[in-house]
Amino acid sequence: MPATQTMRELTIRSVILGAVITVLFTAANVYLGLKVGLTFATSIPAAVISMALLRIVGDSNILENNIVQTIASAAGTLAAIIFVLPGLVMIGWWQGFPYWITVAVCAIGGTLGVMFSVPLRRALVTGSDLPYPEGVAAAEVLRVGFGSAEGNVENAKGLRMIIAGSLVSAAYALLGAMRVAAGEVAIAFRVGTGASAVSTSLSMALIGVGHLVGLSVGVAMLLGMLISWGGLVPLLTASHDVTGDVAKLVNTTFRSEVRFIGAGTIGVAALWSLLRIIGPIIQGIRAAMAASKAREAGTELALTERDLPIGIVGGTIIALLVPIAGLLWVFASGTAIEAGIAPVILGTLVYVLVIGVIIASVCGYMAGLIGASNSPVSGVGILAVLGAALLLAMVYGTGTTPEQTKALIAYAIFTTAIVFSIATISNDNLQDLKTGQLVGATPWRQQVALVYGVIFGSLVIPPVLGLLNKAFGFAGAPGAGEHALAAPQAALISALAKGVLGGDINWSLIGYGALLGIGTIILDEVLRKAGKMRLPPLCVGMGIYLPMALTLLIPVGAVMGHYFEKWADTQGAQAGFAKRMGVLAATGLIVGESLFGVAFAGIVAAGGTDSPLAVVGDSFERVGIAIGLVAFVGALAWLYRSAKRTTLAG
Repeated sequence: MPATQTMRELTIRSVILGAVITVLFTAANVYLGLKVGLTFATSIPAAVISMALLRIVGDSNILENNIVQTIASAAGTLAAIIFVLPGLVMIGWWQGFPYWITVAVCAIGGTLGVMFSVPLRRALVTGSDLPYPEGVAAAEVLRVGFGSAEGNVENAKGLRMIIAGSLVSAAYALLGAMRVAAGEVAIAFRVGTGASAVSTSLSMALIGVGHLVGLSVGVAMLLGMLISWGGLVPLLTASHDVTGDVAKLVNTTFRSEVRFIGAGTIGVAALWSLLRIIGPIIQGIRAAMAASKAREAGTELALTERDLPIGIVGGTIIALLVPIAGLLWVFASGTAIEAGIAPVILGTLVYVLVIGVIIASVCGYMAGLIGASNSPVSGVGILAVLGAALLLAMVYGTGTTPEQTKALIAYAIFTTAIVFSIATISNDNLQDLKTGQLVGATPWRQQVALVYGVIFGSLVIPPVLGLLNKAFGFAGAPGAGEHALAAPQAALISALAKGVLGGDINWSLIGYGALLGIGTIILDEVLRKAGKMRLPPLCVGMGIYLPMALTLLIPVGAVMGHYFEKWADTQGAQAGFAKRMGVLAATGLIVGESLFGVAFAGIVAAGGTDSPLAVVGDSFERVGIAIGLVAFVGALAWLYRSAKRTTLAG
């Protein structure tokens, strides 16, 4: 639907509704992420809630609802700061989360993420064929919702397809929460003198993501998983004692060794991806500058081509360096590194600028490949803390006093928190701009809406973190009890800073990963020249880095989507309609699980337990696995048959 001057977009009520949803969803995501270990994507639930509420008020349109989901999308991504900030409590530097300092870290870093990604829209959204699964899904929800209300028959059928997928997905998620059906299946086993495992979370949403990203991305992730679990895990576990708990050994080896190899692969693949898109990025910046000059000269640009003026973007970036410098100064004041900190702060500002541009580009590219929810942002955090700690080690060395070492570790974590906020928001921003492109939205209004979302979300993160710290504490922190929250990503990032500044980090693992990254780049280039299916190196790295439970179903969904589209191609004039029904079925799988995630977060918070809906105990596990596998496969078979029947009946 094209945008026109008469359609309201960035309205007061859309901002207010977006603010309320963002505050609620951010609080829920922070709580759920630390308490249960998972978070939920917020764009699609926000779009559904927005359409329902604004339709009651009346006189709403697709662009106004798009603004609501754009604001609220920050809740699902900014909450990822829980991967970093608890590290300051774990090392005993903070006893809680200072409100305004924490708000400032999230808000300033997130706003920089929006600004850095503005010039990327032309390069990675309008000028590329990246799938953007969540952006496409959100656009389909909005278009089908409004199209069906206007009496469009095809959209009415599409809405029924989304509802069917949503019900299937939410129903299975409910069975999993009740423990009647397995939410995850994992089997650890010995392989020669080592060990490995096969695992998957029975997540309908991952099937939907796989369908939307396509076969090339799915196969690349499968290759990464095979390298990780078929090669690296058995090889590395063979050097340990495999006589005890095999599953525990496999998980420990994966977290403490294989993920570092995966981070090295992601690092090299990310740099290669950046080199490949640097040309389009430069062209995007030039186009943004040309568009700003044209607007100043009175030329009327199409609404869908109006980004924030590049002068405002650049001025905002420079202006935000001042409060960052102030935050770093306050953080270092009264510590063992206070003397001579000024040049270090200056170097940190340069680091934030340089790494921010790189991270915004790489995270935007990753989100375009497999979606914001599934991007390995914690891997970016690993690379960011390594860079920050290395720069500090170059200045101070690694043989400092215990007090100075602790202060340097804290400073590295704090710097990483700022960079991480940039990463999470740039990871989300382009996904929203893809949704906007598909529904005819105005980019600059979405970019302003994202800044609103960042600010609203930042205001609620500190009290929720403080509440959890007071109620449970974090594992490894001074005085933490037996029920302390693990926060594994924050623990890993803290350990990395300690390793670099303490001089005992195992660089060989990251080096091996870098070599694997070079190998995957060569393989992809050979396939490109041969005209074969590509294997994006970044996706191979993600397959190595991410747990199999989070990725196995993406290739499965990609294969299912591939064969569904092959069937659709045989339907003649109905081929396009058939493919859209498949996309909408996959979209429904994402919608249902996301909405259930919202509800479950509230139930967890109210119940004060990890499994408030459980109706059976651990003894039911084997039966739950059998029920889960049958229900999961059966439900997907029914859904895709329904998509085919809808096409044939159309």
